Amino acid sequence: MSDPPGPQAVPPVLLAAGVGDWSPVTAGESGAAVFRSADATRYAKCVSAADAAGLEAERDRVAWLNDQGVPGPRVLDWRSGDAGACLMTSAVLGIPADQVPAEDLWAAWGPIADAVRRLHGIPMPRCPFRRDLDAMVALARDVVARDAVNPEFLPVEQEHTPAPELLDRLTRQVPRRREQEAADTVVCHGDLCLPNIILDPRTLDVSGFIDLGRLGLADRYADLALLLANARETWPDEERGRAADTAFAEGYGITLDHDRLRFYLHLDPLTWG
Repeated sequence: MSDPPGPQAVPPVLLAAGVGDWSPVTAGESGAAVFRSADATRYAKCVSAADAAGLEAERDRVAWLNDQGVPGPRVLDWRSGDAGACLMTSAVLGIPADQVPAEDLWAAWGPIADAVRRLHGIPMPRCPFRRDLDAMVALARDVVARDAVNPEFLPVEQEHTPAPELLDRLTRQVPRRREQEAADTVVCHGDLCLPNIILDPRTLDVSGFIDLGRLGLADRYADLALLLANARETWPDEERGRAADTAFAEGYGITLDHDRLRFYLHLDPLTWG
């Protein structure tokens, strides 16, 4: 989760596609240059040649998930070369779930639980992508070693704690969490926060999931921790937040393990940087 990009000039790799006018999208935290077509039906994500492999991996995940019948974007075009790489996808029509008021999110909460359950219910052997605990910890070690942790992504109570200390607290739990993951691996979105869940503004059903670059096999709690914590920013108070957690758990069909939620909530901010 890097800082949102500022206004960008349309890069040559996108201009080469020759498909009309594009305007920069400044919302989002991927760090890539993201553009929307003039008719709002397509998005393009562009990166430098050095980052092309990561974007290619995202392209493959978008295409794979679309083949599983889970609503989301479709790959429309892919271009790469010395000028960089560009992934063009269809837009998922609707409104991000973080942009609706609390009463609408509450109405959408059941459909969101259903959609997440369906995503997690894709048969595991079908998924060729992994984002397991060991990979996340290795990524966190790299980010921490580079002193690249953004304190704004940390829980408030951890903002002034040295990142190596935060990582050490988590790595002591890894053997136990690895056993839990082995028994409870599912197809995870990988960045399951409200901006990446698109709602139909009329029905408040889920229109689709977006930003699929981290999709892969992982402990389901890697997704649940982010979703429930991010939704707390919309709920008006702690009482509604606890009620929402309970309602989600009932709709999804799980008894929440709060220690496991906390572990993944604390690990995720160390993996961006």
